[in-house]
Amino acid sequence: MSNNPNVAGSSHVPKLAPPEKQIENQAGDTAAQSSVTFIYQANIADMSRKVTLLWFKNPTNHYLNIIVEKPSDEKNPYTCKIDLKTWQFWGKKGLKNIDIEGRLVEVYWDIRQAKFSTSPEPSSDYYVAIVSGEEVAVLLGDLKEEAYKRTKKRPPSIEPTLRCKKEHVQGKRLFCTRTALAEGEKEHDIMIENSLSGHDDPEMWISIDGTVAIRIMNLHWRFRGNETVLVSNTPIEIFWDVHDWLYSSAGDGPTHGLFIFKPSTLYSETDSKSEGRRYDSPKESQNQSTSEFCYFLYAWKTE
Repeated sequence: MSNNPNVAGSSHVPKLAPPEKQIENQAGDTAAQSSVTFIYQANIADMSRKVTLLWFKNPTNHYLNIIVEKPSDEKNPYTCKIDLKTWQFWGKKGLKNIDIEGRLVEVYWDIRQAKFSTSPEPSSDYYVAIVSGEEVAVLLGDLKEEAYKRTKKRPPSIEPTLRCKKEHVQGKRLFCTRTALAEGEKEHDIMIENSLSGHDDPEMWISIDGTVAIRIMNLHWRFRGNETVLVSNTPIEIFWDVHDWLYSSAGDGPTHGLFIFKPSTLYSETDSKSEGRRYDSPKESQNQSTSEFCYFLYAWKTE
């Protein structure tokens, strides 16, 4: 495991690009909600476009928002909203059309038997298919055979690429989720636990599949940092920024910590002994490939 302590005052905190930030702001008060966002690069209407799928839930709403990039007007992308809280059973299976530059794009979904846990995204027994031309450009869910049978379209000639996943969760001392940490890999159980009060110095633990991968002691000085761990023989670099957990005032309202998981290059023993490495944000790294997957976890503390 490479241990890379960083200067606490570093300003190199990952930032969301404006389009993604605009999309997430549509959801409203983050403290009272949970959301999961997937961003794909897919071939839609004869062009490679960014496709964002936002699963959102709060006490009054539960929906899936699909946003397709419009290169000529980034502030006004093509959108399609599917209400998941509808009381009508027939509304849980449907079809909507999107006109993208004169080309018909169809969105099929079936969530009639979908199973949900604590996440706004279904865990099983559903599908959402985005059809462009004669191909299913993007397909979510485990009922793939049913989706192809209903749409009567073929798989995409160019497979969509999952660029990143972003998730908002709530908790007090414990934050749990389940996600893949690299495109096409199996899912892992992620648990983040913190101890911020009491006489002892604040600490934080990041566990993967029940095993503590990182323990951060003296969190007052290490509220920002990054380390690399092996997960199923794949090196994963984990970034964290929990400044607001420690230094926000009561009047600021709920605060969140940001955690980023991204595949990394293999590390050596010399890497684990290095110190003082600059905290490079995945978004700011000049060497990051556009196809490189990142998982963003926003952990909101509720009191």
